[in-house]
Amino acid sequence: PDLFDDPVDAAATRRFLADPRHAMAAAIEDGVLVGFASAVRYAHPDKAREQFWVNEVAVLESHRRQGLGKAMMAALEAEARRAGCFEMWVGTEVSNAAARALYAASGGVEDAEPFVSAVWRL
Repeated sequence: PDLFDDPVDAAATRRFLADPRHAMAAAIEDGVLVGFASAVRYAHPDKAREQFWVNEVAVLESHRRQGLGKAMMAALEAEARRAGCFEMWVGTEVSNAAARALYAASGGVEDAEPFVSAVWRL
């Protein structure tokens, strides 16, 4: 419950893992999931190669600052490169200093212009 936004659903998990466009890196200690990062590969009609969007990164508070986030980001980057993606990207709140530090330490370069998102609750 401290990693995911909502309770994990077995059917949704199977659907996620069965889709070859999806990727997940996991940090496991003594059989317990202590961190994960998920991503999805997607195509554009005007780009010859796909992009890789990192959807979520989470590490239990008790396991932060041990390199797990950076290792999971490296695993996702390796998957994006293996898949031939031209770019990997992630978004976070401007105020999320920990996430921004992780992404910078992992080789990410922040865009100069702030990112704004809109949500449709369906």
